[in-house]
Amino acid sequence: MKKKITIKDIAKAANVSVTTVSFVLNDKGEKMGISKEVIKKVLKVTEEMKFKLNMIASSLRTGKTRSIGLIVEDISNRFFSDLARVIEREAIDLNYRVFYCSTGGNDERAIELVDSLLQANVDGFIITPTENMKTTIDRLIALQCPVVLVDRYFEEQEVSHVVLDNFDGARTATQYLLKNGFKNIAFVTNSSQLIQMNLRKQGYVNALKEAGLYDDSRILDLEYYITEEERINEIADFLSNPKIDAVLFSANYLLLAGLQSLRKLGLKIPTDKAVISFDDHESFRLHAPSITVLSQPIEEMGKKTVRLLMKQMNEGSTYIIEKEKKKGSLIIRESV
Repeated sequence: MKKKITIKDIAKAANVSVTTVSFVLNDKGEKMGISKEVIKKVLKVTEEMKFKLNMIASSLRTGKTRSIGLIVEDISNRFFSDLARVIEREAIDLNYRVFYCSTGGNDERAIELVDSLLQANVDGFIITPTENMKTTIDRLIALQCPVVLVDRYFEEQEVSHVVLDNFDGARTATQYLLKNGFKNIAFVTNSSQLIQMNLRKQGYVNALKEAGLYDDSRILDLEYYITEEERINEIADFLSNPKIDAVLFSANYLLLAGLQSLRKLGLKIPTDKAVISFDDHESFRLHAPSITVLSQPIEEMGKKTVRLLMKQMNEGSTYIIEKEKKKGSLIIRESV
C-alpha cells in the first residue's frame, strides 16, 4: 500500500519546520512573517509530492474550507465549460477546490444553489447571475461573503465583476458586415433582460443607425424557455425573408439552431446569407464554410475572476471593488 504523505514529510523535503508548513498550507504564511521564497518552496514541494490537506481538519482550525462555489448558467455550454476549466485550473494552483453548479437560467434554482453553497461553507463565490438574482447577490454582500460576478452584472450594484465589452463586440461585428457590403443585417437574440444581451443589441443598433440602415423588423427576440425544435422553426420563419442578407447571432447556441434553420430553408452561407456569432464553438471551426465569430477572451476572464476573488478573500473589509471589461476578438473565417 502506498504510504500516505503527511505534513512531516513535506517539512522534511522542504527543509523547514512542521509549523512553517502548517502556516503556509493554511494560508497564514505571510501573516506569520514567512518569506515569499519559503512559501513558494513549500507549495512547490507540496505539489510535487501530491499532498492533499485534510480539508475537514483544516476547516475546523481556520474556519476556511479552501473551496469556491462556481455558479454558471449552463456548464454544458462551450463558453461556460471553457470558462470553468480556466477557473478550476487557477483555483487548484492556489490549493482551492471548485464546486460547479448550473442554474439553467432559473432564478429559484440559483437561490437554492447559493443557499446550499453557504451551508457548505465555501470561502467565496464566482457567479454568472440569472435575470432576477440581484437580491441574492445583495444578501451575499450583506453577509460579507466574497463574491465576483462573471459574464454579466447588475447596473448600480457595487460588486466586482469581469465581463466582455458586449456593446463594442456587437458594434464591431455589425460594422464588419457593413464594410463587406451587407445592408439588410438581422439580429437574432433572446428576450431576456440580462445586461450582456441588452448591450449586444445596443451595439448592433448603434452601428446600423450610424449607417442609416436600422430597421427594427430585422430583430428576432426569442423566448429563452422554448424547445430546440421551436427555436429552429422560429429562426427559419424569420430568415425566410429574402431581403435579409446577413445575420448576427447573440450567442453560440442560437447560431447552432440557426445553422439548422438555414439548412431547413435550403440556404447557403455566405452566398444567401452571411453569418457571425458571439462566442466560438469547436463546430464553428469545422463547419463548411467555417463561421466568423466574436470570441470572448476566456483565458483572461477566468484568470482575472479568480485573482479578484482571492484578493477579496485576503483583504476582507479593506478590499476595493473592481469592475473589469475585456475586449473581444473578431475571428474572421469563411461565413462572411
